[in-house]
Formats: sequence, C-alpha cells, structure tokens
Amino acid sequence: MPDDMFEDDDVGGVTVMDGMFADRTEAGQRLARCLHHLCSGHVVVVGLPRGGVPVALEVAQELHAPLDVIVVRKLGVPFQPELAMGAIGEDGARVINGDVVRAAGITAEQLARVEIREQEELQRRVQRFRAGHERVALTGRVVVVVDDGVATGSTAHAACQVARAQGAARVVLAVPVAPVGWRRRFAGVADELICVATPRPFISIGCLYVDFSETTDEEVLACLARAGHMPATSAASSASGDPDSALPARDDEVRVPVGAVELSGQLTVPQRASGVVVFAHGSGSTRHSPRNRLVARLLNGAGLATLLFDLLTAAEGAYRVNVFDIDLLAGRLTGATAWLRDQPGFASVPVGWFGASTGAAAALWAAAEPGMDIAAVVSRGGRPDLAGDRLAMVRAPTLLIVGGFDTVVLDWNRQALARLRCEARLAVVPGATHLFEEPGTLQGAAEAARAWFLAHLSRVPGPPSSG
Repeated sequence: MPDDMFEDDDVGGVTVMDGMFADRTEAGQRLARCLHHLCSGHVVVVGLPRGGVPVALEVAQELHAPLDVIVVRKLGVPFQPELAMGAIGEDGARVINGDVVRAAGITAEQLARVEIREQEELQRRVQRFRAGHERVALTGRVVVVVDDGVATGSTAHAACQVARAQGAARVVLAVPVAPVGWRRRFAGVADELICVATPRPFISIGCLYVDFSETTDEEVLACLARAGHMPATSAASSASGDPDSALPARDDEVRVPVGAVELSGQLTVPQRASGVVVFAHGSGSTRHSPRNRLVARLLNGAGLATLLFDLLTAAEGAYRVNVFDIDLLAGRLTGATAWLRDQPGFASVPVGWFGASTGAAAALWAAAEPGMDIAAVVSRGGRPDLAGDRLAMVRAPTLLIVGGFDTVVLDWNRQALARLRCEARLAVVPGATHLFEEPGTLQGAAEAARAWFLAHLSRVPGPPSSG
C-alpha cells in the first residue's frame, strides 16, 4: 500500500503502512501498543458490543485495566440500514446525524419507529451482557472507549456521551481504523483520540480486516468472562503471576489411571489458565486426533488448559463394540476428570468436556450423573442421541456443533436439543460435512467451542493476597 494512503496527523503518532488486520484480536493488540501512556490504576476500558469488545479485551489486558461494555445501537436509515443516521445508548444517550437524516429524507415518524425498535434491542443487550455482574464504576476514572473502527461515528459518539454521564474524568476514544479527518469530527466528543490507521480512500471498516465475521453474544460474554471484571489491582496481581491463584504452566505426557487400566494423555496448561477442558474422543480416535488437537491449541491460546487422553487402550480399541459402549466411555471420562482434580492446583478449577462423535454421547451420559460438577459441555459432530433418556438430566450448559451438510447427524442433534433441559444451543457450521474437512469449517467449529467454554469456564480471580 503506497505511503499516501495514510495521513500522519490522523494516526495517533503511529503510521501503519500495511493497513490490514488479520482479525479483531490483532487489531486490539496493535491498538494497545498506542496506549501505553495510559497505564495506571485509574483506567477502565469499555468496548462497544459486539465487535468492539474483542478489540477492547486486548487493550484491557495490555493496560492491566478492568473491562466492561457500553451498550449502544446504531439507528440505520430504513432503506439502507448499514448507513447510520444516529445512535442511542445506555442512560438515554442519543446522537442524530442531521446531514444523513436530511439527505435521506427521513421523517420524524420514520426516525421514531427506528428508535423504538433499536431501544428494544438495546435493553435486550444490556440485560444479556450485564447479567451476573455489576457495572464497573467510571466515576473519576480515565475511560478508554474502544470499537473495531469508526465510520460515521454515531455509535462511538453515543458511547462517549454515556461515559461522561457515568462520571468519567477523562474520555479517550481508541479505534484501529477511521476515515481521514475523523479528529475534526470528534473534536469535543472525547479528550483524546487514538487511531492506528486512516486509509485513503476509506471504503468501510471491514475492508481493513481479513476476518471481519460477526461477533456473537457468546463471544462478547466470553471476553468479559476472560477479563473477569477485575479491579485494576487484581488485574495487575494476576498479570504478575500471583502464585496463590495461578496453575503452573506445563505441557506433559501423562498416564491417567482409571479403574484397572492406565490411559495415555497430554496435559497442557498455559500461563494463568482459567479453566480446563477434558477431551472425549470418539469412533476409535485417540489423543493424536489432528482435529481435536487443533481445537486444543485454540483453547490453550485463549487461556484454557486441556487434557487429551485415550478413552480406550490399544487392545480395547481393536474391538469396534467398545467404541459404541457409551457407559464404558463415560466411566473413563469421569475417572480421568477425577484424576485431574486430584492433581496439584486443579481441585477448584472449572472443568468442561469436549466430545466428538461417540465421545460426545459419553460426555452427555456422564454429565447426567447426580452431583457431576461440570461447567460446560461441547459436542462436535457428536452423537447425543446415544445418550438416550439421560439427555433430560444434563445440567451443564451444552453446545452442539454440527456441519450443515452432515444432514443425518444434524437431524439427530436437533432431536437431542429438544430433549435437553439445560442451557443449550445448536451451532450449525455452513458447508461442513461430518469431519469438518472443508476449508475453514473446522476453524469455525473450534472458535464456537472456544467462545462457549470461555463464557462458562473462566474464573473471576479472588482478592489479591495480603501476605
């Protein structure tokens, strides 16, 4: 990209010549490098759901600051909804772009109808994203408002209004990408404006990302769970590796004794792991399954430990009947989980189960056992139908992931979803067959699993040790 694609006085002191982000995570990492001057105990980072939250998570982690959301909704032109004519936000914030309203010929009645509809969605998201936790106090704090980019700027403007209304002492608007001249547009809206790249011509925010897929509610919740809504002191303590709250990092071959057999496994614990996922392979697969290892690597990168182990010995695996012995497989899974919880530091760590094919049936079968304390279950291309009547007794939040072209298994999973009485969801990966061999489909399934586990397994660190 040529040098004249960027305007130096519009990039917050950082000129980025490639002008491209792999995804929101990379955008957040690059944005965070522009914000080191804000490191202090008085900073709060707030993301705009949905797409701004993954970006804000990277900023919050870099600044060791608490993360929260400010919920805003774009008011789209009725016949061109992607074009914003304004925005509304929490606490009654309202911004109207008069130029767009006049140019589009929008009447007061049309504007009111859009506002009513978006107000309903605003309230739904506030309830969804704030369930189970208090709003992080902004009074007297430096508030960094983060989105994945600015186009018309209406939503970012409304978010800054909300931050002011909640008592922010100073408001910083930080985004990875914005159009040239955005500083003039936001003069007086925020006290400081930070942007990584201002491309010329500016086509859209999404054009600056390789992956600009829609962020889901579950991913927003996962980001908030991963951040843990930590006060700044707790965040700094966690980042420094408090030995009282962190599992020791490791990546070891292990032997897992279960009953009369000893099974081979791989236990991987990343730095500051917030939970652990135990894999239940299916259809005679082993811990070396490349598909499950890809999922495990993605979970490790998100701060979750993983235990991949062989449900059957080599001799047992030679008999096909054992592969479909769901009771046997479920017993191996619960035995391996009990062994894991006996390992140093794992007694209070949240545990999730990831099952594939018949392994998914085993996970759901075992999750129905009385008193089974499992935080979440994910089934990929699974056979939940083989869990039978036990489905109605599962209490762990369950995500069923199935390929859109895996029609027979998809039908079984839909029937299983109807029988589950716990929090449950069916995620269909478009274009995927049973083994998720099509380009990008396994990655999509893995990302859905990651979001589910992060939303249900991440722990909120306790108060820092006084000793």
